[in-house]
Amino acid sequence: METRELRYFVAVAEELHFGRAAQRLGIAQPPLSRTISQLERRLGTTLLERTSRRVALTEAGAVLLAEARAILSAVTAAERRTRRAATARPGLVLAVKAGTGGELLTRLLDAYAAEPGAATVDLLLCEAHRHRQLLQDGQADVALLHLPFDSTNGLDTETLYTEGQVAILPASHPLAGRSRVRMADVTTLPALPPARWPGPDGSYPEGPGAEVRNLTQLFQLIALGRTTVVIPESAGADLRRDLVAVPVLDAPPVTTVIAWPPHSRLRPVADLIRVATSM
Repeated sequence: METRELRYFVAVAEELHFGRAAQRLGIAQPPLSRTISQLERRLGTTLLERTSRRVALTEAGAVLLAEARAILSAVTAAERRTRRAATARPGLVLAVKAGTGGELLTRLLDAYAAEPGAATVDLLLCEAHRHRQLLQDGQADVALLHLPFDSTNGLDTETLYTEGQVAILPASHPLAGRSRVRMADVTTLPALPPARWPGPDGSYPEGPGAEVRNLTQLFQLIALGRTTVVIPESAGADLRRDLVAVPVLDAPPVTTVIAWPPHSRLRPVADLIRVATSM
């Protein structure tokens, strides 16, 4: 199969309409229809059920759609990494969740910059659960992830450190004056339902808490008395004055890891990982 055929198939499978798919691809509809028919003949199976009213994926088509997306993503990532490696001094793209990493990130970047021949490091600030996709499609070379919140499936990792968690509360809240709390104290507050983060597919879990995507938005909502959250201790450092971080005794520990694609061959990636694990 050619990547062109896969691109054509993905467009039709996602649009479920040959006309819209052709428009999306910038081609006429007849050659698109011929390409899909040729692909089906080569594979010996029907990928799309067509009637005068609708187009639908067959079971085989659904399998090919998932595989084709992965293949096209891998091809795009390979192109990006190859171009970057071909430059005289290839740089690095480090993906981090916006608002996290603070002190660790500063120490890591300073220590790496002091290395002989260190590459330029560009920071890519991303929302929750985006790191893995950015690494897989070649937009980032390395990322800082937080377990158990982030998935590391299909990635190589090294552990950097483990820390406890804190509850972020409005400074005026009665619990803000305590030296420590438990999860039950925080998760059962009727006026401050826990914030909800999007999952890997972008959807939010059910619940009354506010929907959030980054710490800046989250902290504003907590200050307004709309929600609360339990997060890693380092993410709660240097809070604004109207917020308080209270240690949560029974919250599960959070482990920060540095992650990268297992097929990465960039020397700067290896150097950054070495520096990170030796700090």
